[in-house]
Amino acid sequence: MYCYTLPAICLALILSFPAMAQNQDKAPGKGQPGNSQGEALVHQKGDASFYGEESRGDKTANGENFNPDKKTAASPYLPLGTHVTVTNTENGKSVDLKINDRGPYTDGRIIDLSKKAAEKLDMKKDGVADVTVEARPSSQTTEKLKDEIGDKAEAERELRHKQK
Repeated sequence: MYCYTLPAICLALILSFPAMAQNQDKAPGKGQPGNSQGEALVHQKGDASFYGEESRGDKTANGENFNPDKKTAASPYLPLGTHVTVTNTENGKSVDLKINDRGPYTDGRIIDLSKKAAEKLDMKKDGVADVTVEARPSSQTTEKLKDEIGDKAEAERELRHKQK
């Protein structure tokens, strides 16, 4: 039995290599910002600010009452409900949070964080920090959000490709 099994396995592996090589070239996000699996990401870079106690209890754009003790944020660009990772580029600290509001309304700022998220990024003292914001389609909680973030990631990839 051993004499027939080993050659059959070797033959199957040899025959599968061309197909595996073809699929590697088609990996989403290859050569673009993405995670280790090659997933295309929505990627933004800019300034973050935060809002805190003065807004406690105010209605957010998705209808929730704002709670500065939760890890949430406002974005003018990303769909409500989007899960993102925000990284402080000055110290490397990151936080995962949910977009539940619209804003910021100050030029140059790409995201407004809750007090809790700002604490995780160690930016409360300065009030503003240079950050990256990344949204992965696979991190979204609904198929609709996965599709919307995937479409935005593809649009960003096409724009980067045209700019080269």
